[in-house]
Amino acid sequence: MPIDAAKALAAEPRSGEITWDRKDVQLYHLGIGAGRPATDPDELRYTLESRLHVLPSFATVAGSGSPGVISGLSMPGVDVDLARVLHGGQALTLHRPIPVEGTATATGRIAAVHDKGKAAVLVMRTEVADADGPLWTNDAQIFVRGEGGWGGDRGPATRLEPPAGEPDRTVERPIREDQALLYRLSGDYNPLHADPEFAKLAGFDRPILHGLCTYGMTLKAVVDTLLDGDVTRVRSYATRFAGVVYPGETLRIRMWRGVDAVRVAVSAAERDDAPVLADTVVEHS
Repeated sequence: MPIDAAKALAAEPRSGEITWDRKDVQLYHLGIGAGRPATDPDELRYTLESRLHVLPSFATVAGSGSPGVISGLSMPGVDVDLARVLHGGQALTLHRPIPVEGTATATGRIAAVHDKGKAAVLVMRTEVADADGPLWTNDAQIFVRGEGGWGGDRGPATRLEPPAGEPDRTVERPIREDQALLYRLSGDYNPLHADPEFAKLAGFDRPILHGLCTYGMTLKAVVDTLLDGDVTRVRSYATRFAGVVYPGETLRIRMWRGVDAVRVAVSAAERDDAPVLADTVVEHS
């Protein structure tokens, strides 16, 4: 079996130093669509160094290291065909606000291996801390088709009941034609998001947007719409990637407000609201 669950779980964690600065934060924010309108005071918080704050989803690219999906596939006990791999979901827990500039230690390991029968799911956990203590924890769920069926633990159910009633807010966010080309400069150079020929080999008509770009755009919409633009209120953010997005499309983001959490559903407006992000929850103070 290409996935040796016991070996993957027993492997020593891998640690390395990551650094980031204001330019990295600004580039990430531009990559998820910030800065429109360019002179809007609310947008200047994402683009102007004198007012800069950090959207928590920046944690997925901080240090320009390999995304959790890629690093997870290089761990001991994992030897799979990349063509069978999907980024199934992402979960982020914030321990305190992310500074505009920083140096930290990132420690990654396979935290769980689930047997879904016709597929396996790896949970690649990355814990990041600086001299003042823990900063954030990222979990990337890696879905590997055709690698299940060894009789292992299926893992917890991740599907949530749909939110009840009409959404409290619905916003639309247009995606630039060159959004993926800009976003990839934050560290994810997978040609699937830029090279038309590679995209066709992968079964797509044209390059698709990074799932983590949609992830960032969605969190920004929630913060700007329901959290008064205050990034420090975000405590955690989790989603399941339910479908692809193409540059040039429009995200339709529906939000249901709870006591200390926002439920979110994201779809592609031009494709009859085809699901994009599902089971999405932003917990906040």
